[in-house]
Amino acid sequence: MTDTTKTIRPFRIDIAQEQLDDLADRLARTRFGTPLPGDDWVSGVPTSYLVELVTYWRDEFDWRAQEKSLDTIPQFVTEIDGQNIHFLHVRSPEPDALALVLTHGWPGSFVEFLDVIGPLTDPAAHGGQPRRRVPRGRAVAARIRVLRTGPRVGLGHYPYRHGVG
Repeated sequence: MTDTTKTIRPFRIDIAQEQLDDLADRLARTRFGTPLPGDDWVSGVPTSYLVELVTYWRDEFDWRAQEKSLDTIPQFVTEIDGQNIHFLHVRSPEPDALALVLTHGWPGSFVEFLDVIGPLTDPAAHGGQPRRRVPRGRAVAARIRVLRTGPRVGLGHYPYRHGVG
């Protein structure tokens, strides 16, 4: 049997400060085009929306708070067929919980599932009934075995060849 403790490694989000500084600098230097008449979604992304979005990212978004929040979820990396894979593994306190695999599409990320991780893994803590039975006697609670980040998305790594991911 293979010792997986050496191939599955804990992962924490830790974006270098110089990358965040570079992003802030680029956002500060953003030049917006003149809005088209109506400045609405009919002709593309409205300039007013882009200005608001860039302002938020430049002046209000707290990346370090997001890192801290996301790092409360158990994250790991491993290598499969030469490809680095980032994933979450969230265990349920229910001993007979169903195993559940959640994956996201492109260009999504595991962040799409943040609101359902708690209710799925610990229904009792979220107003549910963890011991409610379904056919075959399995509990409704789930232990999320793998919540994978796809290649080239957020924390996913770039594929090393076509057909991976």
